[in-house]
Amino acid sequence: MVDAGIRVRDFFFRGLLFESESERFRRAGIRVGADLTETEATLVQEALAPFGISRRNQALEMARLYAVLFAFENEVRSLIRDSLEEKAGADWWKSDKVPKTVRDVAEGRMAQAKKDSWLEGAKDDVLEFVDFGNLAAIIVQNWDNFKDVIPGQSWLTQRMSELEKARNFVAHNRMLLPTEFDRIYMYISDWNKVVGI
Repeated sequence: MVDAGIRVRDFFFRGLLFESESERFRRAGIRVGADLTETEATLVQEALAPFGISRRNQALEMARLYAVLFAFENEVRSLIRDSLEEKAGADWWKSDKVPKTVRDVAEGRMAQAKKDSWLEGAKDDVLEFVDFGNLAAIIVQNWDNFKDVIPGQSWLTQRMSELEKARNFVAHNRMLLPTEFDRIYMYISDWNKVVGI
């Protein structure tokens, strides 16, 4: 048993020593280990290789937009969750803080996701089952908790409504025009400046 402990300790410390030494090489411009950025780019190129150049370029544009929308949508969910947990407590979801129709639909989707045992992924946060457009409804219903952060309800609903339409285009693999890309980036940039992410 002692030998095994010593071997684990030695293995661990050799790994730390290697990591320390390899960092010195990296700073000197010597490549050590796998370059994950390059590896990821190669994997994307291989996955898209069967498609024409135009379709590949569209896919890469939409992938970037999807990533931005994914991050934004989940930051809005975090803002709602964190604000309402702080103000209303851990059971905020089960209170009048969420419109009943929104709560019923989200809970139904969550229950169905749990029944679909073949479908792996996040299934424990009911807020993840709320439609993007209904996130604004939760904020409006709890306006007193958000009025110091968000400039106004009309500001919120206008941006969220337009972002929802664009988001649905992206989610259903429909290409947007460059002006729509710009609008989405502008709205998310506005949100970040005003509300913060």
